[in-house]
Amino acid sequence: MLIPLSTEQKQSLLWLSVALALVVLLALLGPVLMPFVVSGILAYVLNPWVDKLSAWRIKKWSLPRPMAASITVLLLIAAVLAMVLVIVPILQKEIPLLQAQIPRFFDKFDQTFSPLLAAHGFNIRLDSAGIKDLLTEQLAGSGDVIGKAVLSSIKVGGTAVLGMLANLLLIPIVLFYLLLDWHALLERLSHFIPRRWVSATTSGLLEVDDLLAQYLRGQILVMLVLAAYYSIALSIARFDLAIPVGIITGFLVFIPYIGYGLGLALALIGAVLQFDGLQGLIAVAIIYGFGQLLESFILTPRLVGERIGLHPLTVIFALMAFGQLFGFIGILVALPASAIISVAVRHLRSSYLNSTFYSQS
Repeated sequence: MLIPLSTEQKQSLLWLSVALALVVLLALLGPVLMPFVVSGILAYVLNPWVDKLSAWRIKKWSLPRPMAASITVLLLIAAVLAMVLVIVPILQKEIPLLQAQIPRFFDKFDQTFSPLLAAHGFNIRLDSAGIKDLLTEQLAGSGDVIGKAVLSSIKVGGTAVLGMLANLLLIPIVLFYLLLDWHALLERLSHFIPRRWVSATTSGLLEVDDLLAQYLRGQILVMLVLAAYYSIALSIARFDLAIPVGIITGFLVFIPYIGYGLGLALALIGAVLQFDGLQGLIAVAIIYGFGQLLESFILTPRLVGERIGLHPLTVIFALMAFGQLFGFIGILVALPASAIISVAVRHLRSSYLNSTFYSQS
C-alpha cells in the first residue's frame, strides 16, 4: 500500500529532482564550463585585492570597483605573460643541452650496470651506439614531427583548437565580470537557499571559506617561495637545468606529493646526466630534503595555516578521482572540493551521532 505524500514532501521531491538534473547537466557541460570554473577560482582568490583597491582613498576620491577589477585582471595577465617570457627562452636554451646529455646517460648506465649483471651471470649490454643514433635522429627531427603533428591536429580537430583558444580568451573576460559583481552574485545565490537551512548553510560556508582561504591564498605564496628556493639552490649547485626544474618544482607544489615527486625526479635525472660522480645526487638529496622541511615546518604553517586536514591516502584518492571525472580541471579543484566535502561529512557525522537511529539501543 502506497503512502500518499504530503504537499511539502512533493515539493521537496520536485526540487531535489531539479537539483539532480542540474548537477547532471553541469557534468555533461564540463568542457564548456572550464573558463567559468577557472575564472571562479581566480575570482575567489583575487576578490580581497579588488576590495582593498576599491576601498583605497586618495583624499576624497576612491577607486571605482570596475577600475579596481580591471587593474587586477591586467596585473594577472601581465604576471602570466612575464612567466611565459621567462620560462620559454630558458627551455629553448636548455632543451638542446638535455638532448646532448641523453646519450651520455646510456653510456653511464651501461658502464655501471653491465659489470654488475655480468657478475651474477647475466651478460647483457646495451647497444649504446645504436640507442644514441636513434635518439639523435628522433630528437633532431622532433621539430618536424611536432610541426606535422600540429598541422595534422589543426586539420583534423581545428574546431577543438579554436574552442580551446576561445576558452583561454574567455577567462579574463569572465573573471572581470565575476570580480565586478562578486558580492551581488553571492547575495543572489544566498536567496536560493531554503529558509530553514539558511543558518546551517551559512555556518558551513563560513567554515569552508576559512579552509579555502588558508589553502588557496597561502599556497600561492608557498609556490612562489619554493620556486625561488629550488631555482637558487640548484643554481648554486651548478645544475644546468636549475631554473626550469626549480620553477616546475615550486609551481607544482599545489599538487601534493605528485608535484614534489616529479620535481625530485627531474632533478635526479639532471644530476645523473650532468655529473660524473655522486656529488650531483648528494646535492639533490640535500636541496630537496631541506626544501621539504622548509615547506612542512615553516612555509605551510606560517603562510597557509592549518592544513585542510585530509589523510594522505584521501588526498591521493581525491586527485585520482577528480582527475578521472573532470580531467585537468578536476585535479585543479580536487583539494578545495575535498575541503568542502570534508566539512559536509563532518556535519553529517555529527548529525548521525546525535540521531536516535544511532543512539537507540
